[in-house]
Amino acid sequence: MSFPLTEQDRDIQERARTFADELIPYEVEAEMNGGELPPEVVKEHEERLHELGSDAINMPKELGGGGFTTLQQVLVQEQTGRVTNALGWVLHTPAGWLPNVASDYQMKKWVIPTIRGELRECYAITEEGAGSDVDGIRATVTRDGDHYVLNGVKWHVTSFNLSDYVFFQGKLTGGPHRGTHAMLIVDLDTPGIRVVRTPAYSHTYAHHHGELAFEDVRVPATHLVGEEGDGMHFAYEWFRYERLMIAARALGAMERLIEDATAFARERHAYGRPIYDYQGIQFMLADSLTELWASRLMTYRTAQGIDEGEDLKVQHAQCSMAKLYASEAANRVADRAVQIFGGRGFMRENVAERFYRELRVDRIWEGTSEIQRVVIADQLAKRGARRLTG
Repeated sequence: MSFPLTEQDRDIQERARTFADELIPYEVEAEMNGGELPPEVVKEHEERLHELGSDAINMPKELGGGGFTTLQQVLVQEQTGRVTNALGWVLHTPAGWLPNVASDYQMKKWVIPTIRGELRECYAITEEGAGSDVDGIRATVTRDGDHYVLNGVKWHVTSFNLSDYVFFQGKLTGGPHRGTHAMLIVDLDTPGIRVVRTPAYSHTYAHHHGELAFEDVRVPATHLVGEEGDGMHFAYEWFRYERLMIAARALGAMERLIEDATAFARERHAYGRPIYDYQGIQFMLADSLTELWASRLMTYRTAQGIDEGEDLKVQHAQCSMAKLYASEAANRVADRAVQIFGGRGFMRENVAERFYRELRVDRIWEGTSEIQRVVIADQLAKRGARRLTG
């Protein structure tokens, strides 16, 4: 039985799957070259994405975006999740929350060019002592006339090396909103921004996660997003979206792993029989398929609820539930796939080995699994099981 999708939904899903299938042959090349592909190849992928009508799928059509529903975005992100080495990140989804709060100046300078694919953005929120506990940040924002002065060191600034501007979040040092959060847009070529280091991570991506220092960085007050004190609100909007999309990409990874591991198990013989004939293999694949189906139903229904205007607090809890369940299930599926592939599953040229490394971070970024449980339990206490699960 298939999840009820419209003809348009199915068409979007199939186009995204076609695109993902075109990216998959480049995975090993990227893996063996630090995540990098030749610029001309990346350009071809960007042009192909445009041809398929999948530019800025989370942005309004009237602004030049794809105008996809949340469920349609999940369908697309699920397919990009089938591809390792973050090659699917060529699908760019700008800050979907920004048009609702951006000034005319910000729309012209950053939002519209980003939708057109002329600019890219990154987020500088996490710090050495503040990860899932965003309120623990120590970075500061100080008003100085018609400017703000930014100071702080940010960790894990994902995609900074491929970006043109950054969303910087810090705490206000004075005024009526002292101690609350402010978010500002900062061009990465602004004086005072320094790359402290570019750490090596378990995965092999072209998108680096740098440590950036902001040292007396001066930006005009026109760069403030919304009002002083609004920073956490924007961060939460971003977290909800990213948590759901992490769940969506986990679905694609699980499906790819199950399909490839099943095909291998049918071909690989041991003791005169395909290893698929052994219950030890069958049970691992059966458990994996069951977890994929459960994760998919949960993620699709959460997206559908958002499109239907579900209460924001319920959305918050359900996005956390989807991320928690799907990301942890995907890690289990990857572990089983490595086991099924045996020694081959420990080779970097093998899809299971790459996903085994890549999926691990999904239980950490945009809020650890433990933080998701805190969010879920908090909403359970306030709203009850029936309200959160229908």
